Amino acid sequence: MPEPTPGELVIVTGMTGAGRSTAAKELEDLGYFVVDNLPPTLVRDVVRLVDDSRGIDQPIAVVVDVRSGSFFDSLQANRHQQVTGRPTTLLFLEATDDVLVRRQEAARRPHPLQGGGRLLHGLQRERGVMADIRGDADVLLDTTNFNVHQLQDRIAELFGTAASTRLKVTVISFGFKYGIPVDADWVADMRFLPNPHWVPELRPQNGRDPDVSAYVLSQPGAGRFLEQYLPVLRTVAEGYLTEGKRFMQVAVGCTGGKHRSVAMTEAIAGLLRDAGYDVSTAHRDLGRE
Repeated sequence: MPEPTPGELVIVTGMTGAGRSTAAKELEDLGYFVVDNLPPTLVRDVVRLVDDSRGIDQPIAVVVDVRSGSFFDSLQANRHQQVTGRPTTLLFLEATDDVLVRRQEAARRPHPLQGGGRLLHGLQRERGVMADIRGDADVLLDTTNFNVHQLQDRIAELFGTAASTRLKVTVISFGFKYGIPVDADWVADMRFLPNPHWVPELRPQNGRDPDVSAYVLSQPGAGRFLEQYLPVLRTVAEGYLTEGKRFMQVAVGCTGGKHRSVAMTEAIAGLLRDAGYDVSTAHRDLGRE
């Protein structure tokens, strides 16, 4: 009889007010064994206890926050040494300072690092403490524009299926005038292609409409870009898997995030699916104009 596959270990961390509790509750609803506010030095003990009591196929999520302080060093060391024997994902949640301040004020809770100072000062100290572990995250999730339900949906999308060795790729379109997605691993600029906005019959449509998609993909350079960009993404994807990273976000931008970036996002996603990757798409700024 084959040995059961070890369940996933998700380490949830990030900024105070960015949604750690919401993420933990959603993971619990998805069947994860969840431990909140766990000192990182105890992660191995929790995994061992769950292995003994529920079996190694039981997925686990632990929430680690800034109150762990210097324990973060041991967390990163344990991850790199793969001491738990489980596939591990480090999820880092963040948002802009103004949004975090509003959320904390609405919750009427002080920041654990603000001491006698302002809430904003506590957040700034927290960013400094969390900088290294943020840079080591497998999934960086910016919740600035998320409500509770949108964050729950995103967590379910990322962790709601059975653990898989396949790379999970998200291809997201965006408009440069609204800013580059903070959690993008790769950014492609489609502004080298003619803009359908200046074609009267195409202007009210978007890149998911067949006429716009055909227009964008038929432009000189579009096919060549896809032919040359896909091998790059596949090379990077192989490296990610080798390094134990199982999530990759590819951002595709144009001016407003309505025509060119949307069409090319769908084209890139389709080619990656054909190559066997687990791919989802998102159109961040579609409908925003």
